[in-house]
Amino acid sequence: MEDLEDIVLDAMTWTRQAGAVLMSYFRKSGLETEAKMNESDIVTAADKASEALLLGNIRSKYPNHAILSEESGAAGCVSSDWRWVIDPLDGTTNFRAGLPAFCVSVGIEHSGKGVAGFVFAPYLDEFFHAVSGEGVFLNGSPVHCSDTDRLERSVVATGFPVDRSTNGDDNTAAVLRVLPKVRGLRRLGSAALETAYVGAGFLDAHWEIALHEWDVAAALVIAGEGGAISTRFRDDRGVSVLTSTPGIFHELLPMVR
Repeated sequence: MEDLEDIVLDAMTWTRQAGAVLMSYFRKSGLETEAKMNESDIVTAADKASEALLLGNIRSKYPNHAILSEESGAAGCVSSDWRWVIDPLDGTTNFRAGLPAFCVSVGIEHSGKGVAGFVFAPYLDEFFHAVSGEGVFLNGSPVHCSDTDRLERSVVATGFPVDRSTNGDDNTAAVLRVLPKVRGLRRLGSAALETAYVGAGFLDAHWEIALHEWDVAAALVIAGEGGAISTRFRDDRGVSVLTSTPGIFHELLPMVR
């Protein structure tokens, strides 16, 4: 088996490099932007440049690995035990608007299980990384999920699906159930960053429906290594995930379903 330690070091380097690529585009005029599904689902030249850097490095160093990336889909050796799950720019709407909550997300899976995760918010200079069994680190220092055990003292985050203009199953019903019960409800606009924040104790929970594997693969490893609990609470709306500190998980779960 290939050495996970070497893969981790490469992934950390390439994630940081991708973050630098994003910063070279951030808040610059004339950013090329295209709509995908609709005007709520966009891709920019920055997404594409970040992805090109990551895919180029992976294909060169690990040609026998599988890759799943937001803009290019499945690639590489699909039968490999190793898979890289990449979102080259999570929070594209924020990025396009000039808002700082965006990140590069790189997850590593082996035999179908997440074994390492890297989430880098370059404008905020926040680099989260985790390897199975080793805990989670923010800029090299260990962090952990919160010890909040009362819903009324919690600060939680959520998001809304890109098809909300045509699909009434849009998470607003869950928001109406949760909002009166918590100290604060936030919508940062990056599922990867919000989920990593749960692992670091900055948020007490995050839930969202109709995500994709690349949105959460890295961050779920980070959150889990930080002591948070995650579950896929629906199977009929893409990747629908709740991640929470243990103290409020069981109370929150039936509210978001």
